Amino acid sequence: MLEGKRIGLGITASHCTYEDVVPKIKNLTDAGAIVVPIVTPSVLHAATRFGTGAQWIEEIEKLAGEKVISSMAEAEPLGPSKPLDCMIIAPMTGNSISKFANAATDSPVLMAAKATLRNGSPVVLGISTNDALGLNGMNIMKLLNAKNVYFIPFGQDDPINKPTSMIADFSKMVETVHHAITYKKQYQPIFIQFLK
Repeated sequence: MLEGKRIGLGITASHCTYEDVVPKIKNLTDAGAIVVPIVTPSVLHAATRFGTGAQWIEEIEKLAGEKVISSMAEAEPLGPSKPLDCMIIAPMTGNSISKFANAATDSPVLMAAKATLRNGSPVVLGISTNDALGLNGMNIMKLLNAKNVYFIPFGQDDPINKPTSMIADFSKMVETVHHAITYKKQYQPIFIQFLK
């Protein structure tokens, strides 16, 4: 489905979702993709109850078979000299959503996404944010209407206890990327219901 495609996988600091997202690297490689992992500094240096940055980097590199890109200088060539066929950002935090929607490029992940759009290739977002239906709702709407930007289907993950929180169904990553690259279309449905 993704044979020979160079797919950037940008990982931002939604630490609680790594257990779900990181194993999906295998889904991408099983579909034939070459996965280029890219992380924000907070991923690299964090030590949380979900694990340390060093542990996650080791797991990411093992699954991807590629060294993690973790600096702006390493990410910059993904535009002119080492282009990606598609860039995924998953998980994508509210902070990164806000910056991406407003063209603030201050991390390797956002640099790679900007470079990918500049080359006319798709960017796929897998959101994980507590304020999707709060202040970040406007930024998500901007991105829903942006050219060459697609979303992994997402929905409310805990409407009772976290009424503004939304998260992507990361199991739909490969299908979403395939639709973005092959058809230049959003994989549907974009809004889904999580039953908790």
